[in-house]
Amino acid sequence: MYFQLAKRLLTETDKRLLWKLFWNMGVKGLRSVQKHKRRLKRGEFFPPYLYISIINSCNLRCQGCWVDVAHKQQTIDLAAMNRMINEAKAMGNSFFGILGGEPFMHRELFEILEAHPDAYFQVFTNGHFIDEDTAKSLRKLGNVTPLISIEGSEIISDIRRGQGGVYSKSMEGIENCLKHKVLTGVCTSLCQSNYDDLLRDEWVDRLIEMGVMYCWFHIYRPVGPDPTEDLSLTPDQQKRARQFVVDTRVNKPIIVIDAYYDADGNALCPMTTGFTHHINPWGDIEPCPIIQFATDSIHDERPLREVFNESDFLRDFRTTAAKHTRGCIALERPDLMKELVEKHGAKDSTARHSAMVELEAMTARPSQYNPGTEIPERSWAYRIAKKIAFHEYGAYSDHFAPENWHDTRSPREPDVVEIST
Repeated sequence: MYFQLAKRLLTETDKRLLWKLFWNMGVKGLRSVQKHKRRLKRGEFFPPYLYISIINSCNLRCQGCWVDVAHKQQTIDLAAMNRMINEAKAMGNSFFGILGGEPFMHRELFEILEAHPDAYFQVFTNGHFIDEDTAKSLRKLGNVTPLISIEGSEIISDIRRGQGGVYSKSMEGIENCLKHKVLTGVCTSLCQSNYDDLLRDEWVDRLIEMGVMYCWFHIYRPVGPDPTEDLSLTPDQQKRARQFVVDTRVNKPIIVIDAYYDADGNALCPMTTGFTHHINPWGDIEPCPIIQFATDSIHDERPLREVFNESDFLRDFRTTAAKHTRGCIALERPDLMKELVEKHGAKDSTARHSAMVELEAMTARPSQYNPGTEIPERSWAYRIAKKIAFHEYGAYSDHFAPENWHDTRSPREPDVVEIST
């Protein structure tokens, strides 16, 4: 299987793009993680990976979306992006996630990507704006991989994403990227309407046959102004999704991303471990994309390293989450989230100004943390990679060591089970 994957990478992707991936994201990405570890030992903090939502606008209206896509367009402009990325690079960062809205609606997107050939970007997109010329430009840049979302069959995609023709347009974007040998990924937010169609070998086999190099199955999260909670998966479905990911990694020649488990299958939260935080289109620094409250901004006059290092709100969010769960505090403990927001006087960082009302209406939901049901990685390659670069960084050590652990979840919460994202 590993030989097949290596052969695919070498024959189906532009070699120059592979080198950019290996050096900018691989070698330099590992270096950024090591710097993160050394900072933590010194009592300092700066996340080695940033999610950056550069625009709120989108051409779709997806169920459960928490982004203010219908509001007046807001973007992070080129100057602000360059300043932020340069400051992050000075801290050792080299890998950035670009989100929206729909990032390809940002008029300066390619200028941003072109300005930083020494960094690597993963662009989360619906693929609708990736025509042949755009795909050619992505190949020319070489330092970007599009992650294109597919949310179900043709009919289901139209329902999930609010208009007709969504599936075929997204597939066209994928095909344009692959035609020009751009390293391309496909992601799916697993929910009740697409679970049976996409969480299956036949779908993964189709992606491989097309030339897709990696995929990402993450779990639908009922947040935002219209959480559409009936789309949420059952605990059994969530557990089977995790098992599917672990098995696919040893059976299929395709890379499968996840962001919520270590090598031994222990749950973790990238925000809690300090691996990443999120910047919204207004420049507000949020704990993660679905937690839309902030006390800090990239537009602060202080250097970005000081903003992150000195943020009491972000620090308290990380430590409080680590104390109470290895899973998602937003899903499991909305009550604690409210306490943190009120304690620090954090502002609602949405344009709709209803985040607190939404938070107060949230009920506890299963997350990825379900002690005693861990599913370890079967792939030796993923085990090694996670042992080196993706683990808890000591965030849970004082709270969840076997001899010290006690259940801190509130009595009103349901049992949480392992999910795969």
